[in-house]
Amino acid sequence: MQVGQYLHDRIGHYQQEVFGALLLDNQYRLIEFAELFFGTINSAAVHPRELVKKGLACNAAAVILAHNHPSGAAEPSTVDRMLTKRLVETLQLVDIRVIDHLVIGHGQWVSFADRG
Repeated sequence: MQVGQYLHDRIGHYQQEVFGALLLDNQYRLIEFAELFFGTINSAAVHPRELVKKGLACNAAAVILAHNHPSGAAEPSTVDRMLTKRLVETLQLVDIRVIDHLVIGHGQWVSFADRG
């Protein structure tokens, strides 16, 4: 998956959690990749309001969310799943579709979309 490799190359090397989004137009073409939230070695505070603001400012129709796990394990946590659900619901309110959320580890990534 090219998107997974791109995101791995962009945020996989950070030693603190970084949460970002690929902002996409109506044809799912890349508008920009934004690193939005920076955290500690095991968490990052993600504010849905700021993601909505960025999406609207870019006139994004869709997003692919991503964050890294500095521990190297790409397995999503319960908190990751709850956050994804909350962001999907929030972005739906402003007609921005969440295509996927990738968790990036060392040399690997997990796609929420691939897991259903």
